[in-house]
Amino acid sequence: MCYRCEQPGNLNQDSGICSSRRSFVKLATASALSLGMAYAGVAPVKDSIAAEPPRAVVPPKPENVLTPDQALERLMQGNERYVSGKSKSLDFHDIQSALVGGQNPYATILGCSDSRVSPEHCFDEALGDLFVARGAGNYLTNDNVATIEYSVAVLNTPLIMVLGHESCGAVKAAVEAVDYHKDFPGHIQLLASAIAPAVRAVNDTSNSRLINVTKMNVIMTVERLRTKTPILDYYHDQKKIRVVGGIYHLETGKVELIA
Repeated sequence: MCYRCEQPGNLNQDSGICSSRRSFVKLATASALSLGMAYAGVAPVKDSIAAEPPRAVVPPKPENVLTPDQALERLMQGNERYVSGKSKSLDFHDIQSALVGGQNPYATILGCSDSRVSPEHCFDEALGDLFVARGAGNYLTNDNVATIEYSVAVLNTPLIMVLGHESCGAVKAAVEAVDYHKDFPGHIQLLASAIAPAVRAVNDTSNSRLINVTKMNVIMTVERLRTKTPILDYYHDQKKIRVVGGIYHLETGKVELIA
């Protein structure tokens, strides 16, 4: 068993990377090329026989080609504009033609489905800037892990943010399920069970319990994204991506970095 990706595989004692993890990364890279990963900066070579030099490819939004640190700085500057009421006016027609042929978002957001929290609004960004996966409670599922891996391996997104928020109903359901053994109908109980580890990790029983569990849920999700999936683990180790966590404050609109 590989201690990094928690999957069966032959562990390479020198690198600490199992064969299944290496194969996964190789497969992801090959898939990215086959899917037209042209926005990394060069066009793929057409034929090994033809000695054509690679041609530079201009991405749909050149301003989105950023380092992980630059991407985080831009994201938080957008939130500052939003909080201060200085959001940019957006016109779909200004970017319509650029995005028809592709996309190169600079940040991926794993956020909650709550209607009061819109990543595009709170970070003051336009179409093509953010790659967003949303679900109640912003916890990890196989589907949104695949979505995030796609954004990194295929779209070259340098930043991932897990975005929780105050007064999260999904987190409240998890607290009630753990603390008071409450049962919920349908699939809602699965949601509460998925967030339950964050509830159990917080011993606080004060009025701040809900927000503290919400923060713990974000922190635990950030840690899982950094270390528990082969491709994200690889990119994070290579410092090609940053994975951070934030909490959206409903009253002010401010996003607080917590992880």
